[in-house]
Amino acid sequence: MYTVKTYNSSLKSQWDQFVSAAKNATFLLERDFMDYHSDRFEDLSLLVYKESSLVAVLPANKKGNTVHSHQGLTYGGLVLGKKTKLNEIIFIFKSVLSFLSKDGIETLHLKLTPSIYHKVPSDEMEYLLFISEATLTRVDVSSVIENASKLKIQSNRMEGVKKAKKNTLEIIEGTDFKSFWTEILEPNLEQRHGAIPVHSLEEIERLARCFSKNILQFNVYKEGVIVAGATIFETDNVAHVQYISADEEKQRLGSLDFLFEYLINQRFKDKKYFDFGISNENQGKNLNKGLLYWKETFGARSIACKFYSIATADHTKLDSVLL
Repeated sequence: MYTVKTYNSSLKSQWDQFVSAAKNATFLLERDFMDYHSDRFEDLSLLVYKESSLVAVLPANKKGNTVHSHQGLTYGGLVLGKKTKLNEIIFIFKSVLSFLSKDGIETLHLKLTPSIYHKVPSDEMEYLLFISEATLTRVDVSSVIENASKLKIQSNRMEGVKKAKKNTLEIIEGTDFKSFWTEILEPNLEQRHGAIPVHSLEEIERLARCFSKNILQFNVYKEGVIVAGATIFETDNVAHVQYISADEEKQRLGSLDFLFEYLINQRFKDKKYFDFGISNENQGKNLNKGLLYWKETFGARSIACKFYSIATADHTKLDSVLL
């Protein structure tokens, strides 16, 4: 009844149309986003059909005899249509595991899309991973504000806002990724962590052209000079902070407090959730205390971002779920 195909570029339009209408996907799972770093991963994305109808996709990459969904994405997992019911999803997931097992893949690693990104309830995979005795391998915590039950921003953050206004800072929304990347973000990451952004300037500019309504840049200026900024990935329910950075004067100027008070209370006040992202290090086992504290003083609280590992041979454990 169900057949599984591996993705190829001739299926791009079909893939993207399905993802855009799915109940648990965002633009990050569309091919123009996934394929910007296709040279870094061996793609093994899957499409599942019921007769001739596409009913699920799995964004994935292969590494040895293991498949990940997806190492180059913030989240992944089985992407499902809004009308798909749990009893169907059992057979869809079994078909995926069986297909991978027959193809010599021993293990499937999944990073589930957090529920705040779901357009309608979609926690079926949590249940099926329990039934198939998958292993919970990692949990990150992301700091999130739910606007319907928003907590008051703490006074120390509002003091920063006052400093910013006294210093006549200005917030500009636009497409000037270059100033933020080259003058703020890249120097900070190099100096503090010896690191580089996940996306190069060229990559983020290319992605922003493809997803101009979703990838947004907010820069803070003092007298025409950039002093801070944030890159936001906007989806149906969520404004997600992809990058935050400021110059060494941020405490004196209050630049980040000023920016995020504006983003939370004005620019994205009608969005269901405002997601600051994770503060984890060391594969989820540690937290950056200072970063977590800063996010929580804006009223953000924690949601779990779960990672699972499942033996593909365990598809047989799904055989007897339905009575």
